Amino acid sequence: MPSRRHPVGQRPCASQLPVQLSALSLAIGTTLVSLIASTTVALPAHASEAVDSTARKSYTVPAGKLGDALAHFAAAAGVPLSFDPAVLADQRSNGLQGNFTVKEGLGRLLAGSGFELVDTGSGAYSLRKIPMAALAPAAQSDQALPAITVTANQLGEITEHSRSYTPGTIATATRLPLTPRETPQSISVITRQQIDDFGLTSIDKVIERTPGVSIVTYDSERTEYWARGFAIQNFQYDGIPMQRDSGYSAGNTLSDMAIYDRVEVLKGATGLLTGSGDPGATINLVRKKPTRAFQGSLQAGVGSWDNYRTQADLSGALNQSGSVRARAVAAYQDRQSHQDHYQKQVGVFYGILEADLTPSTLLSVGVDYQDNKPKGSSWGGIKIFDTTGNFNDMPRSFNNGATWSHWSQYTRTAFATLEHTFDNEWVAKLQLNHQINGYDAMLGAAAGGTPNPADGSGTSLWMGKYVGKTRANAADFYASGPFNLFGRKHELVLGGSFTDRRWTNAGYSASGYNTSVSDYYGWTGHIPYANWGTPGYTNDETTRESGLYGTTRLNLRDDLKLIVGGRVSNYENNEQDMKATGKFVPYVGAVYDLDKNLSVYASYTAIFKPHSEKDETGKTIDPQTGENHEVGLKGSFFNGRLNASAAYFQLKQDNYADYVRFDTATNLDVYRVLQGVKTKGYEFEVSGQIARDWQLQAGYTHSVSHQEGERIGTLNPANQFSLYTSHKLGGALQGLTLGGGARWQDKTWASVTNPVSGKMDYVMGSRWLFDAMARYEFSKNLSASLNVNNLLDKKYHTIFQWYSTYTWGEPRSVMLNVNYKF
Repeated sequence: MPSRRHPVGQRPCASQLPVQLSALSLAIGTTLVSLIASTTVALPAHASEAVDSTARKSYTVPAGKLGDALAHFAAAAGVPLSFDPAVLADQRSNGLQGNFTVKEGLGRLLAGSGFELVDTGSGAYSLRKIPMAALAPAAQSDQALPAITVTANQLGEITEHSRSYTPGTIATATRLPLTPRETPQSISVITRQQIDDFGLTSIDKVIERTPGVSIVTYDSERTEYWARGFAIQNFQYDGIPMQRDSGYSAGNTLSDMAIYDRVEVLKGATGLLTGSGDPGATINLVRKKPTRAFQGSLQAGVGSWDNYRTQADLSGALNQSGSVRARAVAAYQDRQSHQDHYQKQVGVFYGILEADLTPSTLLSVGVDYQDNKPKGSSWGGIKIFDTTGNFNDMPRSFNNGATWSHWSQYTRTAFATLEHTFDNEWVAKLQLNHQINGYDAMLGAAAGGTPNPADGSGTSLWMGKYVGKTRANAADFYASGPFNLFGRKHELVLGGSFTDRRWTNAGYSASGYNTSVSDYYGWTGHIPYANWGTPGYTNDETTRESGLYGTTRLNLRDDLKLIVGGRVSNYENNEQDMKATGKFVPYVGAVYDLDKNLSVYASYTAIFKPHSEKDETGKTIDPQTGENHEVGLKGSFFNGRLNASAAYFQLKQDNYADYVRFDTATNLDVYRVLQGVKTKGYEFEVSGQIARDWQLQAGYTHSVSHQEGERIGTLNPANQFSLYTSHKLGGALQGLTLGGGARWQDKTWASVTNPVSGKMDYVMGSRWLFDAMARYEFSKNLSASLNVNNLLDKKYHTIFQWYSTYTWGEPRSVMLNVNYKF
């Protein structure tokens, strides 16, 4: 039987400014600042004495000339800014929206301009040209770097149109939109630009290229992600925790990337906002948001093994004022595979509507769905050993599934968000999410027994039918904003959340079916349909989690920020007869700025994870508890266009569930309970623009878990490295972008059963995988891209230790896409 594993958009309203200005007064203020700037004379120092340059405020700066955008921002912020508009005459800005400090806002407007902000003292600012020596070699030209679109909301900065491999602000860790440098925890973000460059159409492809995260493939429909020595089971959608570990592989690891702006992977424990979960990492998928300006794209692609994909994306305002905006995304993929008689259709739709109910109130409602309809699904993989105890080396095309075997899965989501910005800069936000993850699996596979290499005998069929779904409802409400204490302005978040998940399942067995396989090596998957009859068993499991959380970011000094918070959580599961009330999960983080580019940080949080796993006696294991410590160094360069980090982390856990075996008598997996599991490691990452039109994301991670000297979690490699980069060429090659990537991981192993020698550690060697991409822009509207995955056609596999089976990795594949934007 299968194992149980498993936006807020643009708000271009002038009334969002900290001071409510009429259109006339705003125009007058902008004009005055422009006149002042044109004479390069700063306002008197006393004009800005009341302005707190470290406070975050909400700004909306329209697109247009860069000089006008700077003047508009300065007028809204109430700060004097002196510059000569003539030197910026040929440069344009795509505008700015979101919550920023004065320096952050001006820095983002200047990003890519070749100029930087200078604090002249007493709250006044000016501009100066960045010296050539300070620019990366490829950026050393008189031509200014192109402006970058920056749009922000309470989830952080939108990466679409940023042309960057690094994020702006992110809010996954604390609900506060902070830059990577300001966040006292490691986080990796795969931006929309990187998704598009490398054709990352599925979450599996995204995770494969995320620094510090590895992927294990169990069969054609199931994958599992690992980070810092632990399987990742925490998923969020727009920051809201949803279904986790409650149903037979029901959709989280099958998400199509057409509807998402970015994927954030927050490393370490995240109990402040999730309440419970594994300490490895949390994956947050952030949806695309509507745009005020009309935009659209059509895409069509064809690739290896009859892989066909189409995608459409439309966005824009629905009325003249732009107060109502909408976006719709649809994608359809029909592909076969390197595996015999396997094919799959994926259909995706996403629609979202945003409306400014008042100048300060935003309502968002949306839906999304995805259908995954495979045929010829494998189940459990290929047996690692034959009857002689040797490796059962089958072709990469071998598929143990029957031709009619399928594991169909679907997701249906409806969501709504209501957000209000008060005059005192506080924001209140309510998010509601309803999601159904379902499956209809009718499976038959040559997966039982052990093949005899002499005549192909010795194997049998696994037969099973499983129909079920998880209905998950989630609500999250919080208020955030500044407060004054001891003469300084600080930030506070207070909120609460509730989730209710109900998993129902019906399991069937084939009746009157001959399950023997006469010739395993001649298997083609052509076997008769089974008669399933009535369900042999059913499940009805309800899990409820609720909690109150709060966090404050204290501005102790200009160069020192302290984040203190915690969550009081409640957890209840009816099937496991488990209940935990008033569990407190603390969070503490500190960031100290060494200079304008570098900061050191430290953070601490607790670990709390209720178990569904059972021990030898059939008793559910007590909740997993522990501590997560992390210290590191972070850097931000070129006005945030390049971010870098180095981290050292240490985790300690009790009541850790370690897999032992599958009990055929009870049809349950058996685990042992480990105390004092310790994980230590370090990681390095750099992402963003390293030179003109040259983007890069690279990372190295080392992580090892031990318990009393015994290495555990060995399916997670101890060492990993990844590097992905793209460069847009100029001159005679104008319009051409070339890129490539490399990923390496250390050897991994797990305990499996050899029919001759019994229990043993099976080792998979280290491996390098390489990818390549090229895109040519025929015009501003039309482009074509070519992506090659596993460029050198490396042959490798991962294992499913529970069943002593393995699955081949995908061979070299090629995909050609044509994209038209309008």
